[in-house]
Amino acid sequence: MTIPNYNEEELQEVARKLISNFGHLKVWCFDAEMGAGKTTLTKAICRELGVQDEMSSPTFSIVNEYLTDKNQDIYHFDFYRLKDMEEAMDIGVEDYLFSGNLCLLEWPQIIEPLLPDEYLQINIKLVGDNTRSLTAQPK
Repeated sequence: MTIPNYNEEELQEVARKLISNFGHLKVWCFDAEMGAGKTTLTKAICRELGVQDEMSSPTFSIVNEYLTDKNQDIYHFDFYRLKDMEEAMDIGVEDYLFSGNLCLLEWPQIIEPLLPDEYLQINIKLVGDNTRSLTAQPK
């Protein structure tokens, strides 16, 4: 799936399309440069799935847990600050990845060997000041 141009006002629609097309996959990996909108899109996805809690980037906590209005857990990871895969293992990342709950992963490259056989790869590119393009492909 490709969305060639979208802006912040269209984020909820982008989130809806992703959920509609790929909701069966439980691990979503976001690849984009710093400031391209990974966390912003993740928040839109969580809102679309019924999360009412305040959401923020897990840059320092590494993982944030959100609860939907249907009592389903969503795990949001930011691996940017991890030095190696062992740090991810220490927080029990495999338990999260194979929990059956949705896991949204920013900067997943460091844990790539731990990813399940099936996951969603989402690439976000800056097109302009307020415009992004997105490709999403199951792996």
